[in-house]
Amino acid sequence: MFRRRRAWIHRAWIVAAVAFVALIGAAGFRAAPGVLMVPLQDEFGWSRSTTSFAVSVNLVLYGLTSPFAAALMERFGLRRVTACVLVLVAAGSGLTVFMTASWQLVLCWGVLIGLGTGSMAMVFAATVAGRWFVRHRGLVLGVLTAAGATGQLVFLPLMAWLADRYGWRPASLTVAVAALAVVPLVVLVLRDRPADVGLAPYGATEIETGQEQTGNAARLALSALRQGLRSKAFWLLAGGFLICGMSTNGLVNTHFIPAAHDHHMPETTAAGLLALIGIFDIVGTVGSGWLTDRVDARKLLAWYYGLRGLSLLALPALFGASVRPSMLVFVVFYGLDWVATVPPTVALAREVFGPVHGTVVFGWIFASHQLGAAVAAAVAGILRTEFGSYTMAWWGAAVLCLFAAGMSMGIRRPGTAEPPEPPADAPPRKAPYASAG
Repeated sequence: MFRRRRAWIHRAWIVAAVAFVALIGAAGFRAAPGVLMVPLQDEFGWSRSTTSFAVSVNLVLYGLTSPFAAALMERFGLRRVTACVLVLVAAGSGLTVFMTASWQLVLCWGVLIGLGTGSMAMVFAATVAGRWFVRHRGLVLGVLTAAGATGQLVFLPLMAWLADRYGWRPASLTVAVAALAVVPLVVLVLRDRPADVGLAPYGATEIETGQEQTGNAARLALSALRQGLRSKAFWLLAGGFLICGMSTNGLVNTHFIPAAHDHHMPETTAAGLLALIGIFDIVGTVGSGWLTDRVDARKLLAWYYGLRGLSLLALPALFGASVRPSMLVFVVFYGLDWVATVPPTVALAREVFGPVHGTVVFGWIFASHQLGAAVAAAVAGILRTEFGSYTMAWWGAAVLCLFAAGMSMGIRRPGTAEPPEPPADAPPRKAPYASAG
């Protein structure tokens, strides 16, 4: 009787739901820099380039932590790693209320929260989807990736309102409380693998056992990196994702609100627009996951990057003191495209490098994403300080996105590479590739 009742809903969906909530809890800080940059500048007199540097440190560590976090999840399990990093995010956000110098901003925003959010980044979503799902894996990955956008949607208007009404400190404490609130749910409900509860992954028929890694986590991460560096597909995926990070987290997420403020738009209005991007990001990312289960991932990436580049070319002309219809069109379009690149990128990494190494390799690809974001966050701040405008930053990112579209089409999936020339009398060979489920 008990087993029949359990069959009504597979445990994988419960795990995915908890992972979604955990990602929302860790996503609060992703909304913080854009909202708190101006209040910090007003209170401490720090320049835009100073606060941008703290964000850049965060983005670098956010990316570089990912492959090691993926390896730690293979070694110690999802539950323990996730609970620990949520506590780290809460500590970094909570300690900001005591800071008095810019180096403390770098320590809290940059180091502590960078390490914490990096461990709760895309590799967490990829690990959950990869371990618990065979059927609908791309769709689930899209939904979990959208959790970051949902967190932005939840926190951006709230943090903007708190910062405007009560100051930036209550806004920072809100992030800390939200991250801590998710920890009990993770400890009580999240499980590392389907085999831990006697189940096969959703859509599979056999229980997968004996997959735990017992070696050094750092060695596993570095081994995956060495495997990736020998592959052209890795360089193309990492290069495209580097540009993806430049054009999203580093540029729009960090500088959209300050750029709108330069055009006399109220910060709460600009924060609302960024939150609206988050709404359509959810739709776009879930839709991208659905498409990834059905369409060539390389073609999806090429379309995503190309259309993003065209939209950024138009952005400088859309800013104004009030919200015009053209800006709303940009917000809807850019939101649909925001992190739609993640499901096809994860799918390609898994196809090329396998289920275990593929997730860790994606961690390194994601590191390039955050390296690009860090460079863009810092460079955009410098361009704004030197020229008084963000126009060059928007246009530069647009051109790079068009390059990323071309790079994506250059990726060769397993079995599509040109084989060595066979002897004249040899029979023709069949392609060995069979697409991953």
